[in-house]
Amino acid sequence: MLTEVRQWLQEEPRQAAALGVSALALVLSFLGVRIGWLDPAWLAVLLCGVPILREGAEGLFTRFDIRADVLVSLALVAAVIIGEIFAAGEVAFIMQLGALLEERTVARARAGIERLVHLSPRTARRLEEDGAESVIPAEAVRAGDTLRVLPGETIPVDGLILTGQTAIDQSVMTGESLPVDKGPGDEVSSGTVNQFGAFDMRAVKVGEDSALQRMIRLVQSADADKARIVRLADRWATWIVLTALLAAAGTWLVTGEVLRAVTILVVFCPCALVLATPTAIMAAIGNATRHGVLVKEGDALERLARVRTVAFDKTGTLTFGTPGVVRVYSALPGLTAEELLRLTASAEQRSEHPLGKAIVRHFRATAAKATPVEDFLMLPGRGVSARCDGRQVLAGNAALLAEHGISLPPPELEEEAQAARQQGQSLVYVALDGKAAGLVALADQLRPTAGQTLDGLRRRGVETVLLTGDSDAAAQSVARQLPLADVRAHCLPEDKLYWIRQQEAQGRPVCMIGDGINDAPALKTALVGVAMGGAGSGIAVEAADMALVQDDIRELPHIFALARRMMRTITCNLAFSLLLNFAAIFLAMAGLLSPVSGALVHNAGSVLVIVNSALLLHWQTRDRA
Repeated sequence: MLTEVRQWLQEEPRQAAALGVSALALVLSFLGVRIGWLDPAWLAVLLCGVPILREGAEGLFTRFDIRADVLVSLALVAAVIIGEIFAAGEVAFIMQLGALLEERTVARARAGIERLVHLSPRTARRLEEDGAESVIPAEAVRAGDTLRVLPGETIPVDGLILTGQTAIDQSVMTGESLPVDKGPGDEVSSGTVNQFGAFDMRAVKVGEDSALQRMIRLVQSADADKARIVRLADRWATWIVLTALLAAAGTWLVTGEVLRAVTILVVFCPCALVLATPTAIMAAIGNATRHGVLVKEGDALERLARVRTVAFDKTGTLTFGTPGVVRVYSALPGLTAEELLRLTASAEQRSEHPLGKAIVRHFRATAAKATPVEDFLMLPGRGVSARCDGRQVLAGNAALLAEHGISLPPPELEEEAQAARQQGQSLVYVALDGKAAGLVALADQLRPTAGQTLDGLRRRGVETVLLTGDSDAAAQSVARQLPLADVRAHCLPEDKLYWIRQQEAQGRPVCMIGDGINDAPALKTALVGVAMGGAGSGIAVEAADMALVQDDIRELPHIFALARRMMRTITCNLAFSLLLNFAAIFLAMAGLLSPVSGALVHNAGSVLVIVNSALLLHWQTRDRA
C-alpha cells in the first residue's frame, strides 16, 4: 500500500495536492476557523467538486450517460445554494477519495506487452551465396534466407535446421521446462534460445508471420477484448438520479418548501453507495497481500468471485519447473545403482545441460562430491563423454550411444526406458567402456501442495483443468496424481487462448494460472489471470491480474473464498446504503431532517460502510486448504 501511495504521489502530484489541501480545509471548517469571511470548505468544493461537476456535465450532455457523478453534482449545487458549504466540500472530498481508491488499484498491464516486444531478436546472421556471413536487422530476413545461430543466441525467425546439432530452450513458446534436442530437418521458432551447438537454418516464416509476433498480437488483442467491470454504483445511477429528482420535485409540489426538496438531494448523495465497492476491494486486497497474493487489477477479485473453472499450466505452476532424478537403473551385473549414479554425475560435472545439472545436484544432495574426470567432451544435441576412474563414460540420449556403435541390450533396459517414457520422464542413457550400463530417469517435480490446493478448490465448487505444452505422457503423469477434471497436452499459446475463449463463450468464466511467457496470452484473455510471481516470467506477471509472490499455490482456495466474501460484503454495503438513503428521504420529506443533519446521516452511513469493509482485512476461511 505504501508503494502504491508513493507511486501515486509521483505520477499525480496535482491530484495528491488537491486532496491534501481539501482535507486540511475541511478540518479547519469543522473547527470553525474562517479566513476573513471565507469558509475554508470552499477550497474542497473548488478543488474536488469542480472536476465532479465537469465529469457529470460531460457524461450527461455529450454521452447522455447518467452516472453517480450526476447525482453528486446535484447534491453539491443544492448544498451550495442553501449555504451548506461544509456539507458540499465534504461530499466532494469523499467522492474524489472513493474514485482514488478505485483508480489506484488498476494496474498498467501495457508494460507487459512492451516487455514481450523486447524479446524479439534485433539482428540475424545471414549466410551469403559466397559463404560470407553478415549481420542484418531481423526484420530484413526474407523467407528462404540461410541463417546461422550461435550458442546462446535467440532464433530470429521460424525455420528449419539445415546442419548442426543443438538443444533449444522452447519455454517461451511451449512452457516446457527442458531444452529440446534438435537436428537437421527439425523446426525452430522465433524467440526460442539456442543453448549449445551452432547450426544453420532456412528461414520459413518471417516478420509478422513468426511465432513470437503471433503471440504478441494475441496478448494485444486479449488486452483490448477484456473490458473493465463498471462500478456498481454507476450501474444503478440512472434509477437513483430519477428517484431523487422525483422525490425532491414531489415534495416541493406537495409542501411548497424548497428547503425540504434541497435536503432530499443532499441526503440522497450516494457517498456510502460509491464507497461500498472500492473500500471492500481495498480491504480484500490488503487481506490477499497478507497471504502473499499481489492483486494488480482493481476489479480482479470481483471477477474471480464469478469463476467456476480454473485452468492450470503444468510446468512451474503445478510443478517446480526443474527436473529431478526419479530413478536410476543399472543393467550391468555387479554395478549398483549408486555406483552408476556416481559415474554419471562425475561425467556430467562440466555439462551445461539442465538434465546433467539435475543429475549432479541430486548426487551431491545424497552423497559426497563427484569424482574428478579427464577428457571431458560436450556433444551438443547428444550428451557428454568423459573418463572417470579409468573408465570411459558416455551419458546422453540413444543417438549418442548409437553413434558409438553401442546397442541397447539387455531387453530389460529398453523395457525400463519405455516405462519411464510412458510416465513422461526424460532419459539419460549411460554406457561404460563401450557397453550399455543403464539409465537415469528424470522428471519435473510436482509441488507438494498441489494436491491439497486442487482439492481445496474442488470443495469450493471450482473445476480444475490442466493446459500444458508438454507431451501427453507428461500431462497424464500429473493427472494420475491430482484431482483434475480435464487434461490437454501439446497446447501452444493460441491453443490455450482458444480453449479459454471457447469456455467463456459457453458462459463458463475461466481463471488461468501460469508462469511462463507462453502463458501471457491466456492470462490476459481469461476473466482472471494469476501468475507465479517468484519463479514466473516477468511478462506473465505483467499480463496477469494477480501474482503469487512466493509461488505458494496453497493460497488459491483462500483467495477464491475471499473474493466471494468480498462480493457479499459489497452487496451488504450497497443494501445498507440504499436503505439509509431511502429512510433519510422519508425523514426529509416529513421535514424531520435539515440539510446539516442530512449530511451527518449520509456521513454516518459512509463510516459504517468503511467499518464493514475493514472487517475483510483479517478475514480467514474456516478451513485452510
